[in-house]
Amino acid sequence: MAALLRSSRLLKFSPSGLLQITCTKRNGPTLGRLYSGALSGRRTGVCARQIGPVTENASRYQASQFDWALTRLDSSVRRTGRITKTLLQRIFHDICRAGSGNQALLLLRSCGSLLPEVPLEERTELAHRVWEKLKELGAQYDVSHYNALLKVYLQNEFKFSPTDFLAKMEAANIQPNRVTYQRLIAAYCQNGDIEGASTILGFMKNKDLPITEAVFSSLVTGHARAGDIESAKNILSVMHGAGIEPGPDTYVSLLNAYAEKGDLENMKKTLEAAESADCSLMDRDIMLVIFTLAKSKHQQHIPEMVERLRHERGYVPDAMNLCLSLITQGQEDTAFHILKTFPTLQSDNSSDSANLGNFFLRHCINMDTSLEKIICFCKELQESNMHTSPLSFTLSCALEAKKTGTAHLMKLFKEEKLPVRPHFFWPLLTQHVKDKNIAGVVEVMKGMQALDVSPDVETLSNYILPVFPSIDAARQALKPSYIHSNSSPKAASVSRKETQSHTLQRLQKNSINAQMARVTDTVANEMYSQDNGSLCMCICVCVCAEATAYFLYNLIDSMSEGQVRAQEDKLRKFFSQLQSKNIMISVNLYRGIRNLLDSCHVPELVKVLNIFPTPQGKVLALENKLAELKAENKPLGLVLKQAIQALSAEENLQRALELKQQHEEEMTAGGYAILINLCCRQNNVEEALNLKREFRKDSSVALDASKYLALVKVLSVNGRMEEAVDILKEMKEKDVPMNDTHMTTLFHALNAVAAGGDIPSIRRLQDTVFTLGLVKPTANLCSPVVTAYLVSKDVSGALEAALECQKRYNHLPRIHDIIVALVEKGETELLQKAMDFVSQERGEMTMLYDLFFAFLQTGRYREARKIIETPGLRAKPGRVQWYAEKCILNNQVEALEQMVDMTAKLFECDRDEMYNYLLRLCKETNNWQKAEAMWTKMQEENVIPRERTLRLLADILKSNGQEVPFEVPELSQPILSLTFPLSLFSCFLPAEAFGMLKEADKKGVALGPSPYDHLIRALLAEGSMDEAMAVKDIAETRVPGFKLTDIASSLLIITQSKKGQVKEALERLKSMLQLDHVPSHLAITRLVQALGSHGNVEGIQDVESLIKSLGTSPNLSSMVFVNNTALAHIKNDDVSSAVELLEGIYTSPDSTNPSMSFVFRKVLEAGNDHAMDKLSAMAERLANHFACYRPASDLFLQLLDMDKVEDAKFMLAVSVCVGKIKNLLSLIPDFAEKELLYPYLMKCHVLDKDLPAAKALHEQMQKEGIVVDELSLKRLAVLYREAGETVPFPEPPEQYARSVYFSMPRPAASLLKPLVCVCVCVCV
Repeated sequence: MAALLRSSRLLKFSPSGLLQITCTKRNGPTLGRLYSGALSGRRTGVCARQIGPVTENASRYQASQFDWALTRLDSSVRRTGRITKTLLQRIFHDICRAGSGNQALLLLRSCGSLLPEVPLEERTELAHRVWEKLKELGAQYDVSHYNALLKVYLQNEFKFSPTDFLAKMEAANIQPNRVTYQRLIAAYCQNGDIEGASTILGFMKNKDLPITEAVFSSLVTGHARAGDIESAKNILSVMHGAGIEPGPDTYVSLLNAYAEKGDLENMKKTLEAAESADCSLMDRDIMLVIFTLAKSKHQQHIPEMVERLRHERGYVPDAMNLCLSLITQGQEDTAFHILKTFPTLQSDNSSDSANLGNFFLRHCINMDTSLEKIICFCKELQESNMHTSPLSFTLSCALEAKKTGTAHLMKLFKEEKLPVRPHFFWPLLTQHVKDKNIAGVVEVMKGMQALDVSPDVETLSNYILPVFPSIDAARQALKPSYIHSNSSPKAASVSRKETQSHTLQRLQKNSINAQMARVTDTVANEMYSQDNGSLCMCICVCVCAEATAYFLYNLIDSMSEGQVRAQEDKLRKFFSQLQSKNIMISVNLYRGIRNLLDSCHVPELVKVLNIFPTPQGKVLALENKLAELKAENKPLGLVLKQAIQALSAEENLQRALELKQQHEEEMTAGGYAILINLCCRQNNVEEALNLKREFRKDSSVALDASKYLALVKVLSVNGRMEEAVDILKEMKEKDVPMNDTHMTTLFHALNAVAAGGDIPSIRRLQDTVFTLGLVKPTANLCSPVVTAYLVSKDVSGALEAALECQKRYNHLPRIHDIIVALVEKGETELLQKAMDFVSQERGEMTMLYDLFFAFLQTGRYREARKIIETPGLRAKPGRVQWYAEKCILNNQVEALEQMVDMTAKLFECDRDEMYNYLLRLCKETNNWQKAEAMWTKMQEENVIPRERTLRLLADILKSNGQEVPFEVPELSQPILSLTFPLSLFSCFLPAEAFGMLKEADKKGVALGPSPYDHLIRALLAEGSMDEAMAVKDIAETRVPGFKLTDIASSLLIITQSKKGQVKEALERLKSMLQLDHVPSHLAITRLVQALGSHGNVEGIQDVESLIKSLGTSPNLSSMVFVNNTALAHIKNDDVSSAVELLEGIYTSPDSTNPSMSFVFRKVLEAGNDHAMDKLSAMAERLANHFACYRPASDLFLQLLDMDKVEDAKFMLAVSVCVGKIKNLLSLIPDFAEKELLYPYLMKCHVLDKDLPAAKALHEQMQKEGIVVDELSLKRLAVLYREAGETVPFPEPPEQYARSVYFSMPRPAASLLKPLVCVCVCVCV
C-alpha cells in the first residue's frame, strides 16, 4: 500500500501550463500547494512519475523508462536491422516486474533473426522463456502470437512437430489462419518433408485459403532438401500456370537450393532468369545466398556472389548483420571477407572508418574464436589501414568479456612493444575476488610476473588484498609467487609496502580515490602536529613511488586555499625531501598539481615544484632532431616549436630560452606564444615583456586571448598596472575574440589581483574590461572587486561595491558573503542598509532568504527561525537547493539539519526534497546513525518519501551493515499498471481518459477527488466543457462535498467566456468569490472582454465592484474595465459615451496616460468606420489641446500593425510628431545624442509655424552648449521672416539645405533612427 501511495502521489499533471506565458506572473494556487513535489506537464493530461529532484521550473513531461526502452528497440530495428540481447532482456525483465503480459508480440518477434549475435538454440530458449513467463503473468495469446512463435522457429531452424503445434492451438481454442498454415508448410519444407507440407496444403485448399508466393517459395526449399532439385526448379513453371509470377523470394529460395548443393552454374542461370524476368534482387537477397554458401561449406563460390553486391543504400548495416550471423555460425573467414568490402573502410579521408571493424573483433571474442585467427585478422586490418589499433581493441574486448585466454594476447601485446598495464588484469581478478579464490588470484599474479607487470596501489587494494583474510595471509601467499623476487625494483617497492600493514589495511577497504582521501586526511592532520621528517616518512610508506604523484595531487586538492598558505613552509620542506628521493612526476599530474597551487596563489611553492624531475626522453629526442635539421640546413620552425612546447610542459624556462636564443631566426609566432605563457606561469614579468616586444615586430599576428590574459594577470599581480591596461587595450585594437573559457580565465586573473587586497588596481582593471567592451558584465566578473574589499576586511566597502555593481550592471555579486560578514561583525546599520537595498531591487522574499541563510551560516539559529517563520513566506526551491548544495559541499551538517528542521512548516516546502539533501550529506560523511534518525523524523512528520529517497537511505544503512526497516523499491519501477487512476493519467489523452472514466463509473468504481479535478482541468484546457461538466457531475455523485479547485474554476470561467456564455461565467465568478476563492488574472480578463464584446456594461461594472471588494488585488490594470466598457458602449452604438469615458481618463489631473490600443484594435478589426472616426477625432483633440499624445500614438501604431500605412500618414499631424519626440525624451532623459534629436524637433516646430516654441528650442540648445546645425538655423530664419521679425543670427546660405544632414555622425544616426522614424515619418 505504501508503495502504491508513493507512486500515485507523483502521477499529477496540470493543464494550467498551457495557459501561461513566459515571464508572466502566475496567479491563483499552483499545484505545488496541493502536494509536495508538484510537477506540470507539457501535454494536457499526461505526466510521468517524477524520479529526479524537483526544481523551481520542473514542468517538463518525462517519458517513462519502459516506453523509452520499447522506442529504442523499435528504433534499433529500423536503423540497424538488429537488436542486442541485453536490451531485449532488459525490457523482458521490466515487463516481468510490472506483472503485465503486454508487448508479448513485440518480444516474441525479437527472438529470431533480429538477434544475429545470439546462437540459434539460445534464441529459441529465450523465446520459450518469454512465452511461458508472459503466460504466467496473464498474457492473452491469440493467433498472432502463435504465428510470431512459428516465425521464430523458422528463423532459428528449430525442429518441432507441426501437428503438436496445431494441437496446442486447438487446446487453447485458437483457430489457425492462413499465415499459420503457410508457416507450417515452411516448417515441413525446411526439413524436406513434402508429404507433411502437402497435407497442410490440402487443409488450405479445403478452407479455400489462397495459395501465395510464400507457399511456393517454401515448396522450392522443400523439394530441394528432399533431394528433388528438378521439382524445385519446376515450381516456377507451376506458379506461371497458376497465374502467379515468381518474385524475389522465390528466386532466392531457388538460389539457396543451388547454393546448398554448391551448383554455381545453375546459380548463375537463376540470377540471369531473375534478371530477364525483370525481378531485381537486392543486396540483402544476395547476402542470404552468401550465408547459405558459407553454411554449406561452399566458400569457394562466395567471391562470385560478393562481386554481385551493388553496395546500395543501407548496405553497411545489412553487411554487419551478415558478418555477425556468420561469426555466430563459426564462419569467421567468410565474415572477414565481407568486412573488407565495406566501402567506408576503403576511404582514407574518413576519421571514423578506422574503427568500423570493432564490431567484428568484439563478436569474434564473444564467440570464442581462436586467438590465432583473431590475431591474423588484427594484423591484416592494421596492414590494410582498416583499423588503427586492432590488437589493443581486441585485448580490451577480451578483458571486458573476462575471457581466460587473454594471456597470449597480452604476450603478443608485449612483443609489439605496447605497454601492458596493471589494470588489464582487473577483469581477470574480479571474479576470483568475488569467489574468494586465493589460488586464482595467485595464478593471475604469476601471469603478471611473467609479463613483468607490477601491481599498482589500486590493483593491490581492490583486486588482490581483499581476497585474503589478513595481511599476513597475503604476505605468505604472495611471497613465493611474486614478492620474493628482490631482483626487481618494483618487487622491492612492494616489499617496502609490506612493512606498512596499517596502510595496506586502509587501502584494502576502498577504491583509489577513497584510499588517497584517507591517507590525505591522515597526512593533513599530521601537518599540524608532527615535524616534517615524520610527515615525509608517512607519505613514503603509505604509497609506492609510482603512486606518489596521485597522492600529492589528492593532498593539495583536499586542502583549502587558507590551509595551503598556512602550511606553505611545511609543504616546501616536504617537496624538497621528496625531490631528494628523486621522485618522478608525470607531466599531466605535474600540471594538475601546479594548477592547484596556482589557484592558491603560492608562487614560491610553485617554484619549488618546478624542480621536480619529469620524463626527459621527448625533449632530448626533439633537440637531437633540431641538431640534425640544422646540420642538413632544413627548416626548423615546426620541430623548434615542439621542443619549446615540451620544455614548457616541464616548466624548463631556462632551457627553452636558450633554444630560442640559439634559433631566434627560426622562431614562429606559436613559439613566442608558448614562451610568453611559460614566463607568465613562472611569474617572470621582465622576460615575458621582452618576448612580447620581440613578438610585436610582426604586427599582423596577435596572441590568442588566453596568452593576453596570462600577461594581464602576471603584470597586475606584480603591480605593473599601466602595462596590464595597455595589454587590454591591445586586445580591443586587435579585436581578439573571447569565449566562455576566456571569461573564466579573466575571472581568475581578476581574482588573483583581488586576493592581494589591491582595491584600486582591481577597480581599474574591471572598469577597463567593461568600458572597452571586451566582455559583458556578469556576476562572476563583478565579484573580484567585492573580494578585494572582503580580503581587506573592509565590509562597508564591499557592500558599497556590490550596490554599485547592481546599479551599473544589474548584478549583485557575493551578497551572501557580505551579509554573513556584517552579521558576524554585528554591523546592524550596514546590515539594515543592505537588506533595504536587496528588498528594493530583488524583492522582500529574496531579502528574507538572504538574511535567513546568513543567520544559518553564522550559527544564529534562533534569528534564522524567526526569519523563516515570517507570515506569508513560501518556499523558494531554487534558493533552498543552492544553500543545501553549499552545505553538502562544505560538510556543514548542523546548518543543513537546522534548515531542514526550521522549514517543516514552510509553505510549499517539499519535505522529501529537504530530507533527501540531508541524507546525501549523511552518505558523504557515512553517518548512518544520523540517517536512521532522519528516517524516524520523516515518519513523525508523516513525510511520504520518493523512491529515490528510500533507495538512498537503504544504501546508507546497507553499506554500514544495518538492517533496512522498509521494502527497498526497485530502481526501475513498473510503468504499466492495472490500477485505474494511474493508467488514466499517465498513458492517455484527456478524451481517452474521459471514456475510461465513464466505463469505470458504470462499473461503480469510485476515485478520490484529485483524479476527477485533474481530468476536469485537462478537458477545460482543450475546450471540452461539456465533457468536463460530465466529469464534475460524476465526481459530485461519487465524492461527497466535491468542489472545483481555483484552477478548475478559473479554467471554467475562461472556457465559458470563449463560448459566449457570459451569464454563466459571471455566476461562476460570483460563486468563487463567495467561497473566498480568488480567480486567476486571465479568467477575470477573459470574462470582462466577453462582457464587452456582448455590450454588457452592467456586467463589467459588477465584475469591477466585485474585484475591488477583494481583500487581495489580482494585480489587474484598471484599463481592462475602462477599455472593455468603452467597447461595450460602441457595441450598443453609443460611441459618444465611449468617447466621453475615455476622454475623462486622459484629461484627469492624475492620469497616468494608460494605453487604449486594445480599443483601437477591436474597432479596426470590426470595421466600424463610424466609431473609428469618432475615436480618431478624440485622439487628435487630446494631442492638440491637452498635449496628451498616448491615444494618437496607440492609434498610429495599430494602423501600422494592420498595414494601414496611408491612414497612419493621414492621421499623424505635426503636433503629434512634436509630442512623440518629447515623449521619447521623457522616456530617455539621459539620451546623449541630442544634437541629432533637436533638428527633428526644430523641423516639426517650423512646419507647425510655432515660432515661440522654435525660439525656446533654439535658446535651450544654446544653453546646453549644442551647436545648432545650419539646416535648423536656415529653417528658423525662414520662420522669423514669415513672422515679420528680424533674424537675430547670420542666416546660412541656401546650399546647406540638403547637405547638412549627411554630415551628421553615422553611429548616432543609426542609433536615433529607430526611435524617431515613427514620430516624423510625415515630416521627413
